[in-house]
Amino acid sequence: MKKYENIEMNPDIMFGKPVIKNTRITVEHILRKLSGGMTIEEIMVDHPRLTRDDIYAAQAFAADYLADEQIAFG
Repeated sequence: MKKYENIEMNPDIMFGKPVIKNTRITVEHILRKLSGGMTIEEIMVDHPRLTRDDIYAAQAFAADYLADEQIAFG
């Protein structure tokens, strides 16, 4: 998986989940807000430290993570 400058994983921050760098906002949290129907602008109002690029990075990170996932068929 490629490196994302906006995303970090540190075992001391949010149990090692991927977060937006220098925040405790997880990629999962952003994706859940998007899937719940929030717009990027609404998310940025809720989390003023986030930028549009941070939200795009979260989406790209998740897509790349799933693309690299190994699937076993039974």
